[in-house]
Amino acid sequence: MSVPQFLPWQLDQARAWLGNRDRFAHAWLIHGLAGIGKTRFALAAAAGLLCESPKDGLACGACSACQWLAAGNHPDLRRIRPDAIAALEGEDAESADATSSASKKTPSKDIRVEQLRSLHTWFNTATHRGGYRVAVLYPAHALNQVSANALLKVLEEPPEHTVFLLVSDAPDRLLATLVSRCRRLPLAVPERVQSAAWLEQQGIQTPDLWLDAAGGAPLKALEAAQSGEAACPQWLESLARMVAAPALPDPGPTADALEKLPVAVWVDTLQRWFVDLMLAAHNTPARYYPGLSKLSHQVGGAAAPQALADAARWLAQQRALAEHPLNAKLLAHTAAQRIIAACARCS
Repeated sequence: MSVPQFLPWQLDQARAWLGNRDRFAHAWLIHGLAGIGKTRFALAAAAGLLCESPKDGLACGACSACQWLAAGNHPDLRRIRPDAIAALEGEDAESADATSSASKKTPSKDIRVEQLRSLHTWFNTATHRGGYRVAVLYPAHALNQVSANALLKVLEEPPEHTVFLLVSDAPDRLLATLVSRCRRLPLAVPERVQSAAWLEQQGIQTPDLWLDAAGGAPLKALEAAQSGEAACPQWLESLARMVAAPALPDPGPTADALEKLPVAVWVDTLQRWFVDLMLAAHNTPARYYPGLSKLSHQVGGAAAPQALADAARWLAQQRALAEHPLNAKLLAHTAAQRIIAACARCS
């Protein structure tokens, strides 16, 4: 392990923010577009807050605190995230019942109330060298109603010398009372040139295509590029060609392709393409899939605007349920039929 570092586009904001600690808030809501590095920002910020010899507010990487962080065992840092994310990170979630029978089941995708209750002893213990105690919670929308209320109670009477860093893609999905207890720190999407240069440093060819598909989010673009798929999925290109043709398409091939993918993946892809279609309907350049511009303009220009808007709204509803689809196969076939119907030419 190593001390968490800020990404290149985060450095200036991090220095300005961490360099003013005299009136530092006890809770911060770090938010912005998915895939720009918010969690990495929060962990690097925690390293800076815990560092004993910070440089411009950033972790020095050499002091005892930084060495503990690099080893993954700093006593004044807690990461609060769903068990499922902890498992993906190769660690056990830090919770009171980590060895209970419940933890042997499918890892939870929620931040459980037990994880917050287990912090009470930590709150009541003196910090290691009289400095900060930092809790990084991500993603904040993984809080369920019970755990969100438990966190709210903590933030209403915050423990001394404790800083909470909450990470969220969508603050509007959080309890309003919880958001009101935090200072907000928005992170902007990095400049295109800087993101493309960073992706090239990671060995990604044609970074612009990946950035387009990811809406400009470099970490999301990197993850997609490393997946082995194309920036514009083959099944989406096939679908675009089918609905642009004069003949009525058969939804079967599209449904078969969607069945092989996680629901969240294909719903996200279709949502992005429908943005392009609605832009095309107003003769505006594509945002996500410029390689499909010609086909998107054919489809978007011929389809009924209300039909496209209704289908986009339906996709947004499915995205909210994508992690728990009742019947993924049925949903794939329903989606193929609805998408093709929405793209039908106006008579």
